[in-house]
Amino acid sequence: MTYKKVDMVKVQQQATTIRLLVLDVDGVLTDGRLHFDAQGGEGKVFHVRDGYGLRCLIEVGIHVAVISGRSCAAVKQRMAELGIDHVHLGVSNKLPVFKTLLQKLGIDAGAAAYIGDDTPDIECMQHAGLAVAVADAHPDLHAVADWHTHHGGGLGAVREVCDMLLTSQR
Repeated sequence: MTYKKVDMVKVQQQATTIRLLVLDVDGVLTDGRLHFDAQGGEGKVFHVRDGYGLRCLIEVGIHVAVISGRSCAAVKQRMAELGIDHVHLGVSNKLPVFKTLLQKLGIDAGAAAYIGDDTPDIECMQHAGLAVAVADAHPDLHAVADWHTHHGGGLGAVREVCDMLLTSQR
């Protein structure tokens, strides 16, 4: 696996300017596994600490958004519980949605962070000022990420990023 060399001084410096955190869902906010019941209903498992970290970001004025290739009622419910207003589900090409979101919020791409886990996230990661790959991301993401979490998706990776952003901005 090829990792882009991480410059933590640069990462922390960039983190001080972040005003928007954009996340994929499956493999980032969840462990990437899909759970279906006998009727075909889909369920998700979210880590409570990730949710708390996201709430902390919102409280200090950092916008949070999700862009996911899948659409699921459980994701809508969890994002509503967390107060995340920018929820884009069922998106096959994420970059145009990401760019529209930046424009809507009046935020430069350099002031946005993006957390991904698989190849549909690469374009957004390359466009963002701070690109983060979860520990168990596809190898292609590690090659473009500015930083890599220690935890895997759905296992506290998002909280790691939230904590790093909050610490950098204090």
